[in-house]
Amino acid sequence: MRVSKIRKLIKLVEESDIGELEVGGWGQKVRITKKPKQTNNPTTDQSVTAITVEPKSESTAKTQTVPAEPPKMAEETDHLVPIKSPMVGTFYRAPAPDAKPYVELNQQIAAGQVVCVIEAMKLMNEIESEVAGRVAKILVENAKPVEFGQSLFLIDPA
Repeated sequence: MRVSKIRKLIKLVEESDIGELEVGGWGQKVRITKKPKQTNNPTTDQSVTAITVEPKSESTAKTQTVPAEPPKMAEETDHLVPIKSPMVGTFYRAPAPDAKPYVELNQQIAAGQVVCVIEAMKLMNEIESEVAGRVAKILVENAKPVEFGQSLFLIDPA
C-alpha cells in the first residue's frame, strides 16, 4: 500500500469518531488505531497510536510496526497477568447500575469467571478471566470507553 494512501487513512481516522480502522488489499493489511483523548491538555485532539502493516503471506513485504510510545511496565507488576479488552466498547464493572461489581480489588477469581461486561453496539459482552488468581489492580473506571487490547485488570496468578 502506498504511503500517500496510508496518510489519507490516518487523516480519515483522526478527523472522525472511528477508534480503529483496518484495511486489507494487495497482500497487505493496515490497522490504524487512535489513542483516547488526554484530559490534561484540552486543546490536543486524539492522535494515532500505532500503524501496523502486515503481509498476508510470508512471500510479501516485511511486517512494520510503528509504536506510539514504548511500553511502561513497573518492575513490581512484571509477574501480573493482564486481562485485556477483546473489543472496543464501554466498560462496566457490574451487570446493572444498582448491582454489585463482578469483582473487587484483592478478590480471588477462578479461570472462566466473569470479571466485567463491555457494551459494544448495544450488546453486553461478558468478559471472562483466562487465569485464576487475585485481582491486583483495576485499570479502568466504570462506564468509561475502552479500546481493543487495552488492559482492564491485572491479576496476580495463583
